Amino acid sequence: MTQHCGLVAVLGAPNAGKSTLVNALVGQKVAIVSPKAQTTRTRLLGVAIEGETQLLLIDTPGIFAPQRRLDRAMVAAAWGGTEGADVIALVVDAKGGLGPKVMPIAESIAGRPERKFLVLNKVDLADKAKLLVHAERLNAAVAFDETFFVSAETGDGLPELKKSLAYNMPEGPWHFPEDQVSDATERALAAEVTREQLYLQLHAELPYASTIETEKFEERADGSVEIHQQILVARPTQRAIVLGKGGARIKEIGARARAQLKELLDRPVHLYLHVKVKADWDEDREVFRDIGLDWVD
Repeated sequence: MTQHCGLVAVLGAPNAGKSTLVNALVGQKVAIVSPKAQTTRTRLLGVAIEGETQLLLIDTPGIFAPQRRLDRAMVAAAWGGTEGADVIALVVDAKGGLGPKVMPIAESIAGRPERKFLVLNKVDLADKAKLLVHAERLNAAVAFDETFFVSAETGDGLPELKKSLAYNMPEGPWHFPEDQVSDATERALAAEVTREQLYLQLHAELPYASTIETEKFEERADGSVEIHQQILVARPTQRAIVLGKGGARIKEIGARARAQLKELLDRPVHLYLHVKVKADWDEDREVFRDIGLDWVD
């Protein structure tokens, strides 16, 4: 059988469910997921298999109006993720509808030469009558090649989407071994898992004023892995929030991250977390490099 392989750029506004969709297509977790918008900061590649086709899925940060340097870098990474794509998949939160963020993104891809798929996500939560209205409006703005109604959460519509994506990939050898699901290093994955726990456990208390720096990631002689991470926050009050009363919150963050990493890395994990106040971490070139973003002026 002839192999096919191609690039799918997964694009959309924050919180459209792009990471959940990428994880569902891959069949396991490769991107962090949280109810908060803008949790994906860098381009992440998930690798999915459909028959003889390997789909290289670029999970991009949500596109929004950037305010800070970090925002500008995230939006630049999102648009950069579409370069060289065989298919651009615009993911829209069908429940949230066509807010002010969706139409500008749709219009900005309208003239592009790549094949374009419209993926209306979260259809299990959406008003069914509005679904067709959203689809019609978006198809009037952009000549989408195909439109899909899916729920990344329940799996509805995903087999059809995956088959169609595979059908549109060019002939060519696979880029990754069959058992590889992401291009993220284990070191980067570990930082993302801890960051996800920060978001999931602290919700609105800690907005985007935090990041994870991995200081040490090494394998011990017994096959386990030792990871030391620094949680950077902007203010002492945020440090207190992350630590929690008597250090309870950071212990819980560490325990859940450790359990997830043990499963993902398939070996015992020794995870050590500490919190550091660094007022302008989001203006530090080294931090940008560590989290995989290009510095933007």
